[in-house]
Amino acid sequence: MLTPPDFPILCYVTGRKALGLAPDPLAQLLAIIRRAIEAGVDWIQIREKDLSGRELIHLAREAVAAASGTPTKILVNDRLDVAVAAHAAGVHLGAESVPVRAVKEWRESGAASTSNFLVGASCHSLQQAQSAELDGADYVIFGPVFETPSKASFGPPQGIERLHEICGQIKIPVLAIGGVSPTNASECARAGAAGIAAIRMFQEARNDPQSPEPPASGTPRDEDDLRRVINQLKSLKRT
Repeated sequence: MLTPPDFPILCYVTGRKALGLAPDPLAQLLAIIRRAIEAGVDWIQIREKDLSGRELIHLAREAVAAASGTPTKILVNDRLDVAVAAHAAGVHLGAESVPVRAVKEWRESGAASTSNFLVGASCHSLQQAQSAELDGADYVIFGPVFETPSKASFGPPQGIERLHEICGQIKIPVLAIGGVSPTNASECARAGAAGIAAIRMFQEARNDPQSPEPPASGTPRDEDDLRRVINQLKSLKRT
């Protein structure tokens, strides 16, 4: 069963393809994961759908090792087998994944290494969110709330009002995703979101107001920059 950290839950969703043509994208992604752990992010969801099983379990095991002894939890997107083999803290499920109910029953059978193994689900409607809760999900990630290139395939932005509706209709935590930034995250908090999930906000450098040039697309945040973002988000209020 989920025992959430203090509000807000901050979840970095990995997306190495956004890093551009790095010489070794997996090594760069691991460096960013370690940076996010050091900066104090609550959860990291390993979402690298195109990796082979061998590559994915290596990445997940390295992330779990890096998070050992810290409050950060490592979750694996879609692949329950990899999450279990890597001793991750949980799995995040999509529409085509193993059903939430089946994973909940597996956890309750005692097969999971810990009763605190998290089971999350993506949702894009109130019906999906309610179904995930009924089936035993510990939390849902809802979006896209705002416009964002990475979620364009899921249709137009859902908006703050829809986020507010879902947060009011289910009891499990709802994390907002899709175009969330430090400047609009407070809107999500006021709508009732328990936290924020994002790729670019945690992964890519922001524009430096002192620099005449914006950072190149995919330029990773440095640890100090990431820590500033996380501290800013941790100060969010729901009212």
